[in-house]
Amino acid sequence: MARVSDDAAGGFAGRAAWVFVIAGSLVLTGCVGSGSLSPPRKASRPQPAPVEPAYAAGVTPPDAPMDVPLGSAMAGTTIGNGPVKVALILPMTGAGQGAVAAQSMRNAAELALSEFQGSDLTLLVKDDNGTPEGAQIAVQQALAEGAELIIGPLFAGSVQAAGQVARQRGKPVIGFSTDASVASQGVYLLSFLVQEEVDRIVAFAATQGRRSIAALIPETQYGRVAGARLQQAAAQQGIRIAALEYYPPGQPQMAVQRMAPIIGGPAPQADALFMPDNGDGLPAVAQALQMAGFDPLRVKPLGTGLWDEPRVAALPILQGGWFAAPDKRGFTAFAERYRARFNVDPIRLATLSYDAVTLAAALARMQGAQAFTDAMLTNPAGFAGADGVFRFNPDGTNDRGLTVQEIRSGAAVAISVAPRTLVAGN
Repeated sequence: MARVSDDAAGGFAGRAAWVFVIAGSLVLTGCVGSGSLSPPRKASRPQPAPVEPAYAAGVTPPDAPMDVPLGSAMAGTTIGNGPVKVALILPMTGAGQGAVAAQSMRNAAELALSEFQGSDLTLLVKDDNGTPEGAQIAVQQALAEGAELIIGPLFAGSVQAAGQVARQRGKPVIGFSTDASVASQGVYLLSFLVQEEVDRIVAFAATQGRRSIAALIPETQYGRVAGARLQQAAAQQGIRIAALEYYPPGQPQMAVQRMAPIIGGPAPQADALFMPDNGDGLPAVAQALQMAGFDPLRVKPLGTGLWDEPRVAALPILQGGWFAAPDKRGFTAFAERYRARFNVDPIRLATLSYDAVTLAAALARMQGAQAFTDAMLTNPAGFAGADGVFRFNPDGTNDRGLTVQEIRSGAAVAISVAPRTLVAGN
């Protein structure tokens, strides 16, 4: 369960500490979840949400909205019976894997309330069908029922739509999208943002003497964000970008051939190679690199949290590679409790819902329905949750404490631990 970070500024930590102690079971070890409708008129069919990556989950927005009669699924259900109402908006009847992710995140919310003894919350669970139109209707219904805070939705377009409605009423949103462009004051993202992971891995590489980075980047939304952030982070660390090549997803061969003189041979011009791809795309990258004479002992492979899966760790060409990701120990503990309650494994994103609900319950215990102010949510000392320490920035993005892990013999091993606190102002 989320609690205020140990070094919280002023009297905030003191007032909050007892809340999290009696509430129960959340620890500071960093937990990581597994992978990730209203409908009005049938004539105005909602448009699909824009495609965005869901962190290591294989979850994408629906290709087309489900044909659900308007209002049929919007009433939703409730979890808990406390006096403070909070909405949980998820694509419960969305197409594809969205509904799978939604069910796991709903279960995680239920687990969070069950572990927070005497919670003051009632969760209003609303289905947005994975569409912006559905999200708007879900938020309108939740606000009409007295919701003081909106948790969710999952996809970028839905978060943006939810935020437009909620902020008109002065209510904050804690969304789960990985697209930082939909964050804003009052619309906070409790998600795994690639920007933070790029900053962490580049800073770590600099401390290890890496001075020249090449990059092979998939031509995806995630890849474009990662590539842009790499250039910023490298400049901040005084690292040279030796080469940067984009490639169509799953087709890296030409890009690797163009980069071969820089990363291959006995005297490569770069001492690190950044590859923000996942377990679907990296096998083709690895094969192309092997043919190009790439040697991971000379050029250090670098990645993001998308590497935190067995398929990536099994690739021989990535052995010795480094990537930044949340500490996985907390997720292991969370997953055990989740399985015991629901008899199924949680998805990778489930702890986001768990942490959001736990944080809401903790703040409500302190100050009731008046707890969800921008000042409270953006406390610079942050909070400690299942995925480790985190804080919301005034612009709606987040900072997280991340580990650096090294791939060794087909497994990921932490070589730089995540911080247990976040220094205010940094």
